[in-house]
Amino acid sequence: MASYPAGGSENILLITDSYKVTHHKQYPPNTTVIYSYFESRGGKFPETVFFGLQYIIKRWLLGPVVTQEKIEEAKAVYQAHFGQDLFHEEGWTYILKEHGGHLPLRIRAVPEGCVIPYKNVLVTVENTDPKCFWLTNYLETLLVQLWYPMTVATNSRAQKEVIAKYLHETADNLQGLPFKLHDFGFRGSTSVESAGIGGCAHLVNFMGTDTIAGLSVARVYYGCPNAGFSIPAAEHSTITSWGKEGECDAFRNMLNQFPKGLVACVSDSYDVYKACEKYWGEELKGLIEQRADEGTLVVRPDSGDPPEVVVKVLEILGKQFGTSTNTKGYKMLPSYIRVIQGDGISYETLGEILENMKRHKWSADNLAFGSGGALLQRLDRDTQKCAFKCSYALINGKEVSVFKQPVTDLGKKSKKGRLSLEVHDGKYVTKEEGQGDPKKDVLVTVFENGKLLKDYNFDEIRKNAEINLVKKLNSAKGDGKQ
Repeated sequence: MASYPAGGSENILLITDSYKVTHHKQYPPNTTVIYSYFESRGGKFPETVFFGLQYIIKRWLLGPVVTQEKIEEAKAVYQAHFGQDLFHEEGWTYILKEHGGHLPLRIRAVPEGCVIPYKNVLVTVENTDPKCFWLTNYLETLLVQLWYPMTVATNSRAQKEVIAKYLHETADNLQGLPFKLHDFGFRGSTSVESAGIGGCAHLVNFMGTDTIAGLSVARVYYGCPNAGFSIPAAEHSTITSWGKEGECDAFRNMLNQFPKGLVACVSDSYDVYKACEKYWGEELKGLIEQRADEGTLVVRPDSGDPPEVVVKVLEILGKQFGTSTNTKGYKMLPSYIRVIQGDGISYETLGEILENMKRHKWSADNLAFGSGGALLQRLDRDTQKCAFKCSYALINGKEVSVFKQPVTDLGKKSKKGRLSLEVHDGKYVTKEEGQGDPKKDVLVTVFENGKLLKDYNFDEIRKNAEINLVKKLNSAKGDGKQ
């Protein structure tokens, strides 16, 4: 049976924009170095979580990635594509013969997981062979796809900050935080590969997911045996197949089939309020209470206005099962019953839901969230304004600071010369035109001439990306202040 590669190609020569195939003819004569950088020029969030470069390097750049077969394939493709011979066969053949198919490039980057304010350099790329100056920006197309895992991780972390804020205000502790935002995004992703990349990026911040592809990326590319967890859960088909009159029987079946541990049950197939009051709160109350020391039922509303529905569901469950008051003065359901809101969840709606809960004196610890489209798909390269630009060249032996400064949009002004990233007075600062101190440079050489020089594991990435509130509370515990 035929096997087809993801995206239609495993050929690095074909992973670029068409016009870049012609760029080896366009640089000034006697160019020997092209040095470019990647940054977030601004965007929705003031900081970005740097994540995903290691995936791209391991997936596409390691080892001898140029072969005679790939050269011949690319030559044929581009001949048909352009209708003329524009492919730089000589350059690729040189890489094959002189470098054994390894890419003569050096890539430096901030450590994965680091949280960097926008408008700072995140990655630099340059050729290490003067005859391969054209190669640096040939790979821009691939490397700029960093925007996706980076933006998902940034979006996910921003939501973690919102949830943590409300937990800190209304809950006894933040112990449940890693499981408060569950990834429901697999089906809404554009491909299995994007689900894996985005799902893995979310797991930098949380540990709950139903996107199995994300686990695979974390395992294969970041050495994490198991990056996330899930629980048995119902979908509408497993409830509605019992019929409207059999909804309570469907609920009872869930409790009986999964008598221990966490189990989630969608409860809005017909009337979520009746389900909470009559079925969960009366007919099945005893079965639920029996789980007290062995597990928790998680009730899932899945429609309506989330701030209103969540509070109303909590009020009904509180009336039926009783509540306690925590040390912060907010209501808690018994440990054997909780709620998950998995519809309409985004960075923008989280705060509205949690604020309404707080207004009605409900602790945020009663609720978890599930997010799909807004977590993995409702973002693009412009969310954080990601860009890759040339800033330095060596031409006729002369160093040239390269930049753009369009009068129509000064926000697109690019950086000049060789760059470094340093920390001054606790703040990240990008040094331009070679003015930085190499000893203070945060950028690390991660790839050179076909070899991976730094292999980040998921634990250190998660540590780098941790939100400040958690760091502060952990530090206080270490100091004996809590």
